[in-house]
Amino acid sequence: MITPNGMTRMSDDKDQNGGNGGSGGPGTTVVAKPRTKTKKPAMYKVLMLNDDYTPMEFVVHVLERFFQKNRDEANRIMLHVHRRGVGVCGVFTYEVAETKVTQVMDLARQNQHPLQCTIEKE
Repeated sequence: MITPNGMTRMSDDKDQNGGNGGSGGPGTTVVAKPRTKTKKPAMYKVLMLNDDYTPMEFVVHVLERFFQKNRDEANRIMLHVHRRGVGVCGVFTYEVAETKVTQVMDLARQNQHPLQCTIEKE
């Protein structure tokens, strides 16, 4: 109840600790919301495909620039792609993986290379 001077006071119907006027007493119902567990997002591998035309140095540059690989790791991945036909550049959430594929493909086209990248669910 609000008094004429604007202050709030407890109802006089019951005492503060019991009855309907107080909190936590008989007649009070607490509804607990069930907590939903958040799931980890699905992860996707960014795969680079080999071709006979894209220079090896360009592939190394792409791995360093878009996948933050150091020179040695970029060379190792590039040689794996060259020898096996496909290699994993990194594992990311769907949106990040799609963005990286687009960045790689755009740079390859700008430099007139047929380099192909794709994603695959892990």
